[in-house]
Amino acid sequence: MYERVNKVVLTTGQIAQYLGVNFRTVIRWIQRGELKAFQLPGRGDNRVELENFIAFLEANSLPIPEQFRKTPRPVLIVEEDASIAKLLERRLKKKGFEATIAPDGFRAGTLLGEVNPSVVVLDFGMRGIEGVEVLRYIRATERLKEVRVLAISALPREELEAARKAGADDTLAKPFDTDVLAEKVEALATAPRPKVRPAPRLDPATGQPRKRGRPRKVVSEAVRIASSVFGRR
Repeated sequence: MYERVNKVVLTTGQIAQYLGVNFRTVIRWIQRGELKAFQLPGRGDNRVELENFIAFLEANSLPIPEQFRKTPRPVLIVEEDASIAKLLERRLKKKGFEATIAPDGFRAGTLLGEVNPSVVVLDFGMRGIEGVEVLRYIRATERLKEVRVLAISALPREELEAARKAGADDTLAKPFDTDVLAEKVEALATAPRPKVRPAPRLDPATGQPRKRGRPRKVVSEAVRIASSVFGRR
């Protein structure tokens, strides 16, 4: 699976694997016009955009693979500009996402636990909230490690590079086309999830994580960041 101008694209082999059929069967569907596809220049290999694959499944009453199901697909929009936030909310809802808006860092900290989003659209340049710290909080919190983050900002390019280094999965500079943002969110929501490491074993006497059989004193990075960032109002 890869992206074609921010669109998720599948090979005939991947589709065959998802449906448990021979890849030649997929090619026949394409040749008969039942499954919309395009060909790569030169090689002539077929590629199918995700939305066309889902349309084919729905038209033929075939089950949609779990990672491609439209609901529930919660997205948290962390954006202080109400007009932009509402615009993004409407666009993402049209794409089948359950979009929730957090107008500030305090509300974002609360909603991260309530909404359990698959993707967070984070305005990296919000006033009173440090985007890098929010990203570090998400990456340091065990239950949020599978969350994908799309950082958006009108700040200089260097800020978006900082967002990537801090853990953002993708970035988008303002101003942007809402269709482009929706496609990026779609790609992040359907991308394979990273493996989450199991929580460390705790020493019963100290309550601290063990390392190679011995307790290790740890200051929770997630708690520190949460109190410093999401505690601001």
